[in-house]
Amino acid sequence: MAGTIFSGDKGNPMTLDTTKTVRELAVEVPSAIRVFQSRGIDFCCGGHKSLTEACDGLNLDAAVVLREIASADEERIARCENATDWREVPLAELIAQIVQKHHLYVRSESPRLAGLAAKVAGKHGPNHLELSDVKAAFDALAEDLRVHMLKEEEVLFPYIARMEEAVIAGELIPPPRFGQVANPVRMMMQEHDAAGDLLRKLRETTNEFTVPADGCMSFRMLYQGLLEFEADLHQHIHLENNILFPRSVALEGDRNADLVTECGAGKCCDEHQHAS
Repeated sequence: MAGTIFSGDKGNPMTLDTTKTVRELAVEVPSAIRVFQSRGIDFCCGGHKSLTEACDGLNLDAAVVLREIASADEERIARCENATDWREVPLAELIAQIVQKHHLYVRSESPRLAGLAAKVAGKHGPNHLELSDVKAAFDALAEDLRVHMLKEEEVLFPYIARMEEAVIAGELIPPPRFGQVANPVRMMMQEHDAAGDLLRKLRETTNEFTVPADGCMSFRMLYQGLLEFEADLHQHIHLENNILFPRSVALEGDRNADLVTECGAGKCCDEHQHAS
């Protein structure tokens, strides 16, 4: 029988169930993210699995993990911390959070970690052959993210913001050159998967970011930095894959359905003629 726990505060009761997907739990209970990270559970790219399936793949007890999630949320409530529900805030605000926090972090940390990786590989490479793979994997990840974030900031994110503005104003959504928002979203998610593969390669190559006995301070700083980079990127991708992108696709679909209904009732002809 699937494990079920009731959690949340009095004003926001929740039912946590091991049959829920990891993605659903991460969205509904942000405190769960800390548990997933500590347990090595993929909640962004691999978040489509149920908690039971994800735990089975890692030889974990799903019921135990579910209790840890409930406990983490109870601790948050006890500290009187309010977790932002990104399902409810305007999309423009969510985009600003992604860009100002996570994109900025990637841009500031990538050069620092790339430099550290080159320095450590140069010094310890002869005794630790894996360091050349660490450097190559991180350089590839940093470059992929650089191009990826530019596409989001220059094309996809501005369109999502304009789409939301149009819906709020009751206006027609401006037609994008990419057909519909689901098309670039699909591409961005594929690129997220590629980034997730590189993160996994880094974790495997570094033996879970374990510094060897002869590792110097720079060695330790590199592995600690990579661990923090991984945690931030997981949160970054989670906000996009699990919240921003589904909400954007749903918003476009709902608005288009409304327009079809209005057109069928003859209510939008003047608007269409005006727009044309």
